Amino acid sequence: MITKEKIDRINALAHKAKTPQGLTPEELAERDALRKEYLAAIRANLTAQLDNTVVVTPDGKRRPLRPKS
Repeated sequence: MITKEKIDRINALAHKAKTPQGLTPEELAERDALRKEYLAAIRANLTAQLDNTVVVTPDGKRRPLRPKS
């Protein structure tokens, strides 16, 4: 799970990257790791939301979404 502190750190690193001093190699590695964690959390949340989504047909039947084959 991504926390508020991690999002704040991602934003701080993004702002620092835009400055003339840039990021150190350690900060670049930290930023990449935080971005990967953030994207994984976004994908997991979207997958969970889609797993709980149903389609209601015009005749009133409810069916869950299925992965496209």
